[in-house]
Amino acid sequence: MKHTNESKAKLVRRLKIIEGQVRGLQEMIENNIYCIDVITQTSAVKKALSSVEDALMEDHLSTCLVSQIKNGKEKQATGEILKVYQLKRK
Repeated sequence: MKHTNESKAKLVRRLKIIEGQVRGLQEMIENNIYCIDVITQTSAVKKALSSVEDALMEDHLSTCLVSQIKNGKEKQATGEILKVYQLKRK
């Protein structure tokens, strides 16, 4: 999927923030930080990753998926939606 320069920049920025959060988690573990504080931060990382997934899905649905349907590839489009749905349920 091709992203616009703006959407790509936003996604990369979000991922860099998540990368910093994960490094922070590693430091928290190394420094024996209170478990509940670490868990709170892991929850923040999961939420941030979910936000990236949501943005990617929105882009995909509004661009790639629409294009597939317009080009007669409904079966492929349906398969992709089901695959993502199954991944999200795990």
